Amino acid sequence: MRNFALETYFSKWEFTARHHMTASDAQSMSITELLDMAGLSLDALNSLHLGYTETWGAPDLREAIAQTYDHITSENILCFAGAEEGVYAAMRVLLSKDDHAIVVVPNYQAAETLPLEICDVTGVALDAANNWYLEIDDIAAAIKPNTKLVSVCFPNNPTGKIIPADDWAALVQLCRKHGLYLFSDEVYRLLELDPSKRIAQVADVYERGVSLNVMSKAYGLPGLRIGWIACQDKDVLLSLERYKHYLSICNSAPSERLAVIALGVRDKILDKNRALMRSNIAKLDAFFADYPALFDWKHPDGSCIAYPKFIGRGGVEAFCENLVEDSGVLLLPASIYKSELMNTPEGHFRIGFGREGMDEGLAAFKNYLDRKHNALTP
Repeated sequence: MRNFALETYFSKWEFTARHHMTASDAQSMSITELLDMAGLSLDALNSLHLGYTETWGAPDLREAIAQTYDHITSENILCFAGAEEGVYAAMRVLLSKDDHAIVVVPNYQAAETLPLEICDVTGVALDAANNWYLEIDDIAAAIKPNTKLVSVCFPNNPTGKIIPADDWAALVQLCRKHGLYLFSDEVYRLLELDPSKRIAQVADVYERGVSLNVMSKAYGLPGLRIGWIACQDKDVLLSLERYKHYLSICNSAPSERLAVIALGVRDKILDKNRALMRSNIAKLDAFFADYPALFDWKHPDGSCIAYPKFIGRGGVEAFCENLVEDSGVLLLPASIYKSELMNTPEGHFRIGFGREGMDEGLAAFKNYLDRKHNALTP
């Protein structure tokens, strides 16, 4: 397997950098905070049996997850140990060596590298020069006789792009016409900056749609390691369940209980996280406005991450490396999102705005820019 560039980079810096400014999740909380929000005490967990759980996921957990969809029942849900296990299992089950897959670029690395380990893959670019626009005709042009699957991620990681609802419907119809699976990474759904841009979950609207989601991003609970796939095709889910027997087998019992509790107060969690995002992105607006010669800053459509461009001297790779080593401010440079399928836009970096601590991070960032102003300014 190829090295996972993001995780390799994070293994060095994620827990040592003083200011983690590129986090991909919303603000997390303690068990006590979660239980307080739900009006419960630790007594709710004291009698929990620490044995194996069901491979599919606990029935009440699957029912709670199903409530987040419009037309999906608990029978259409399979739980995983985080989203990454779901991505891995789906690619291994849905693709074989004689197949062809289409992947939107840029994307979460596993969406590309896992299919590349299995079969022929074609990349279709989000157009950086046109606000990361996705041309549906480009996907149509990439379809081959052996194409089996199209993989997308909206809101996109790392750009935050959400395609218009009409384009989304056109993509679903294109996949239906050709009998293709549409794998949709929806982990940032519900974190739209403009709720009117929210698009339907693919499992709700397409019989071959495969929806991936997780408690990690919008809910800010990555420590639970609870993800899931929703799909109308129960044969696909059964194949995924059989494959999971070779992976995690089942989820953590405490994590399942805490996920049920969290989904029971999902509106409270989402309201809290969205409010923090709105506050933080306003701070980023003000920050980048002070440095127009160094950055090209645009709002993402959704998610709690953005992908601005560094336009100063020296290139973004050296900029990010010097910034974290000098001031402890961690960003992700464009090399983390490099594709083997096509050239990807250079100069960009990922910055997160879903967590607390924005003021301290921006202060350290500003201090660095002001000290290095002459060296960085074109």
